[in-house]
Amino acid sequence: MLLGLIYLLSAEMPSLKTIYHILGRDVKLAYMYLRTLIFVKNCHLLDKSLIDNFRSTVEKDKHKTCFIFQDEKWSYQMVDELSNKVANYFASCGYSKGDEVAMLLDNCPEYACIWLGLAKIGVVTALINTNLKRDSLGHSMNCIDVKAIIFGRNFSETVKDAKPFLNNKDSMEFFCFTESGASTDEVILFPAKSLNTPLEEASASPIDPKKFKIGFNDKLIYIYTSGTTGLPKAAIIRHSRFLWIGVGIRYISQLDDSVVIYNPLPMYHTAGGLLFLSMIFIFGGSMILRKKFSASNYWKEAAKHKATVGQYIGEICRYLLNQPVRDEEKQHYIKFMVGNGIRPHIWKEFQERFGIKRIIEIYGATEGNATVVNIFGKQGAVGFLPIIYERLYPVSLVKVDPETREIVRNEKGLCIRCKPGEQGQVIGKIINNPINSFDGYANQNETKKKIIRNCFKKGDMAFLSGDILEMDEEGYLYFVDRAGDTFRWRGENASTCEVENIVSTALGNVSCVVYGMEVPDIEGRAGMAAIQVGPKSVNFSELYQNLSKRLPPYAIPLFLRLSKQVEETGTYKLRKVTYQKEGFNPEEVPDPLFFLDTKQKTYVPLSKELYSDIVAGKLRL
Repeated sequence: MLLGLIYLLSAEMPSLKTIYHILGRDVKLAYMYLRTLIFVKNCHLLDKSLIDNFRSTVEKDKHKTCFIFQDEKWSYQMVDELSNKVANYFASCGYSKGDEVAMLLDNCPEYACIWLGLAKIGVVTALINTNLKRDSLGHSMNCIDVKAIIFGRNFSETVKDAKPFLNNKDSMEFFCFTESGASTDEVILFPAKSLNTPLEEASASPIDPKKFKIGFNDKLIYIYTSGTTGLPKAAIIRHSRFLWIGVGIRYISQLDDSVVIYNPLPMYHTAGGLLFLSMIFIFGGSMILRKKFSASNYWKEAAKHKATVGQYIGEICRYLLNQPVRDEEKQHYIKFMVGNGIRPHIWKEFQERFGIKRIIEIYGATEGNATVVNIFGKQGAVGFLPIIYERLYPVSLVKVDPETREIVRNEKGLCIRCKPGEQGQVIGKIINNPINSFDGYANQNETKKKIIRNCFKKGDMAFLSGDILEMDEEGYLYFVDRAGDTFRWRGENASTCEVENIVSTALGNVSCVVYGMEVPDIEGRAGMAAIQVGPKSVNFSELYQNLSKRLPPYAIPLFLRLSKQVEETGTYKLRKVTYQKEGFNPEEVPDPLFFLDTKQKTYVPLSKELYSDIVAGKLRL
């Protein structure tokens, strides 16, 4: 009977051996999923927002530590009072529910207090990537209805340079904020209001919840993602999604409110500003914040403040392994690490060197509902599908064409689930419940592009992740590539479309294709631009200066390929597949290749010797 039930719920009958191995795992996942759903569903029925849950946490843990930053401890009461000041001040200025404000600020406790305070009166805060500049920064604010921007004093020049690209720069308000311990030497280069003085004078009294009613389905913040094409898009994070993430990570990691999380990740990013922050705001716990990640100080600070959980993303684990051995790396209290992007080949070495009992690898998109988690430490896997009830689970892996990466359909016009060993795209079924809905982006046209219809039956819908993964016989998933026009470098998704436009413009609108190039033993893909131009007509120093002014560091191509003719498809689209397959070996590529020398701030010819140093890992990228 059990086997018959498994057959009905799964895509196909698994072997008895497989069932034996994964039965406990899949049952445990179902239990965690149901606990999360019940908690969030209860919030839905009672129309409880993050604000309601945070209020309960403050009442319970008023004098407990919420944040640790630069040796200063912030209690939950301090966080609540500063956020109340923010709420009261902006309410007095006429800001109300539905207004949108951008924030460009380095990591600090005030970062969370500001957007939390604005959320208390229903104002939606857009968390801006601090690497963005000029037109990219302008676009991030133009794609929503920004009424004001709150920026750190050290971003004065960045905001000034972006002002010409703002659609409503004449009606916007500019607030300059100096966080605790920051330098006040920076000169503000344009008229802006100081936010510090009015916050000092504002009332710390709680906002009246009857006057400012914030509900479960209201918008909370925007977090930006490059998506699969185009410039950064503002992903909508509602109170419902914030609660789902916080509750989900609580039950998945099985943590209580005694947890101390070491978080050196940027707070404009989902990993640093949402994943565990949501959990401690809902349930309690402490978070160690750092302005910027430092490999040399990671274990030192973690040990000093007795962190029990460490966060990572992308290259961080490799950076830590490349550090010289220090006493602190064995003297810390971290029991497990949580993040995404650790390379399979360093997984075991990382655990053994630093004494990490468990690594929880998470796969998902900021805006998406196709999240999977590797909670059992399967080396190299980003998560798993519960194959004993795969048909009921809201995440699926569906077949794609190996060349075009387009989803393949059967004779009925429906998607085909992948079998073990097959590569496919991850999709998340859009279901009318608080966990599996898809809110999309501020731009609804972009939202529509991420939805696929008629997946497994006529009329159903799913979120398109744009990522290609492969599944083994036990349902574990392994990341293969991105199907969309992005490349992931330094833990960030860079839009190839944006980079192509900027490179092409810088060189007089020449034909240009940008793609991610795999480098041995390096997480992510380094940007490479194939350009239709001759080497003698390019001033490489000027090109780099031009790109560095308009692109964040992770989006600047590390490699250039100068071609007489950029290959096109039959429909006059520029082809990337061939270039990606040919790689960057100067002895195999027929075109001149160049490499970015960041010390000289220019591109230099990619010689055989330089190529060997890169491949061997002698040259740090």
